[in-house]
Amino acid sequence: MTPSLARRLAAEALGSGFLLAIVVGSGIMAERLAGGNAALALLANALATGFGLAVLIACLGPVSGAHFNPVVTLSLAARRELAWSEAMPYVAVQVAAAGAGVVAAHLMFDEPFALSTKVRSGPHQLWSEFVATFGLVLVVWACLRQRLAAAPAWIAAYITAAYWFTASTSFANPAVTLARCLTDSFAGIRPADVSGFVAAQLAGGLAATGVAGWLFPSAHAPK
Repeated sequence: MTPSLARRLAAEALGSGFLLAIVVGSGIMAERLAGGNAALALLANALATGFGLAVLIACLGPVSGAHFNPVVTLSLAARRELAWSEAMPYVAVQVAAAGAGVVAAHLMFDEPFALSTKVRSGPHQLWSEFVATFGLVLVVWACLRQRLAAAPAWIAAYITAAYWFTASTSFANPAVTLARCLTDSFAGIRPADVSGFVAAQLAGGLAATGVAGWLFPSAHAPK
């Protein structure tokens, strides 16, 4: 029996909020403990994000599908796996809850509230976000179509790897990007750079949706 829309939205809110609390909170902790070693801080941030994401997907996936990402939601809606009338509330909840997660992280670490001043600009950053999001959406569709039991682990493993193989450290999520402009910490992004990241993410997600439709067709699609 499919959970009610209210329960699914609650699961998306919890997942998106906790995801940002993990991303931002682990970034603050890593920066404080790494002694100026940026590589060590990034490693700690990436591992915490990957482990946390795997747990959230495993626990909340059976309720809402554990999107926690507007690009994933829109990709599913584009291929009629989710009604558009439900996709829009999903996206709204993801964005709002992601912001709440940043607030929660700041309160836990008694970190001052301020918009980010961390510059993340340039064609290489935008290309990184296109690639990161393309790969994420492709992995999601592969897990969905092949009914992979370990999907939470595979998606989380991809995100952990993408922290390191992309110049942008793989935001790959418009809700995450918008929320991270609210923190002037290790995980932040300058508000002026948000629109470029979101545009690249949407483009990467759209391209991956098309490729995934060919690589991983539905059971009713022509071979």
